[in-house]
Amino acid sequence: MSATEGERDGSGGGNGGRRGWLARLKAGLQRSTSTISGGITNIFTKRKLDSAMLAELEELLIAADLGIGPAAAITEQIRKSRFDKEISPEEVREVLAEEIARLLEPVARPLEITPARPHVILVVGVNGTGKTTTIGKLAKQYRDRGLKVMLAAGDTFRAAAIEQLQIWGSRTGATVIARGVGGDAAGLAFDALRQARDEGFDVLLIDTAGRLQNKAHLMAELEKIGRVIRKLDETAPHSTLLVLDATTGQNAIAQVEVFRSVCQVSGLVMTKLDGTARGGILVALASRFALPVHAIGVGETAEDLQPFTAEAFARALTGAG
Repeated sequence: MSATEGERDGSGGGNGGRRGWLARLKAGLQRSTSTISGGITNIFTKRKLDSAMLAELEELLIAADLGIGPAAAITEQIRKSRFDKEISPEEVREVLAEEIARLLEPVARPLEITPARPHVILVVGVNGTGKTTTIGKLAKQYRDRGLKVMLAAGDTFRAAAIEQLQIWGSRTGATVIARGVGGDAAGLAFDALRQARDEGFDVLLIDTAGRLQNKAHLMAELEKIGRVIRKLDETAPHSTLLVLDATTGQNAIAQVEVFRSVCQVSGLVMTKLDGTARGGILVALASRFALPVHAIGVGETAEDLQPFTAEAFARALTGAG
C-alpha cells in the first residue's frame, strides 16, 4: 500500500491517521526502545565522547539485534562527527535515529499494486510468523479502498490456516478459494487465478505452507505454484512477500536466506514488533539483503499493519523526540 493510498483510506496517511499510527508504532516498539534508550542513558552522562563509550554503544546495538556490520557503521559515523565533544543521551538518540534512518531509507518501499488484473501476491514464510493474519489484514486494507480481492488458502496442510483465511474473507468481504486439508496447493492457486482473472478481481493473495523441516519439499511446492500460475499469466506472481516474525531476532536472517533460495522474494513484511525487544533486526536485514520492507506490524488489528517508513521507525526505535 502506497502512502497516497493510505491517505485516501485514512489508515496510514493524513494528519489524523499518521498521528494514530505513530502512536501505535511507538507503543508497539516500547520493548525495543527501552533496551536501546535505557542503554544510552547508562552509557552517556553529558561528557566528552570517547572510545570506551563508543565501544559500549556498539555492543548495545549488537545486543539489540542491529547486526555487527550496521552497529560498527553507525558508531563510526558518530565517531567522525562527535568524537571528543560533549554529548548527552538525548543527542545520542537523535544522531542514532538519523543514522538508522539513513540505513533504512533505501529499503522503505511501499507495495504497489500494478495494472495487472489481478495483481498476484504470493505470501511465504514459516508457520507462526503471522503469514495468514497478514494476508487478512492486507485484504481488509485493499477492500477498504474498494478493490475486489480474492484469497487462496494455499496452506493446505493446516486446517487452522484454511479456517483462519475463511474468517478473514467473511470479515472483509473478500472471496476465499479453499479445499480440504492435504489438497494440491498449486492446483488451488491455478484455479484461483483463473477465476480471479475471469471475474475481474483486482488482487489475488495466495497463502502458502511454511514448513522448513524438509526444505526440498518446500522448494518443490513453491516452485510448482509459480510454474502453474505462470501458465495463465507469465508475469505472475507480481509480488512475493516474505513474512517474518520480529520475535525470532537473528533467526529472521536464516529465514530470508532459505526463502530467497526457494523463490524470488520481492519484499518483506515484519510482524510482531510489539512483542519483542529485538526490533533492531530490521536494520540487520536491510544491511544484509537490501530487500524492500513493505510493511510492519505492531498489533492485532488491520490498522496495526502499515507501510514501513524509515524515519518514523528509527525515531521510535531509539526513543528520539
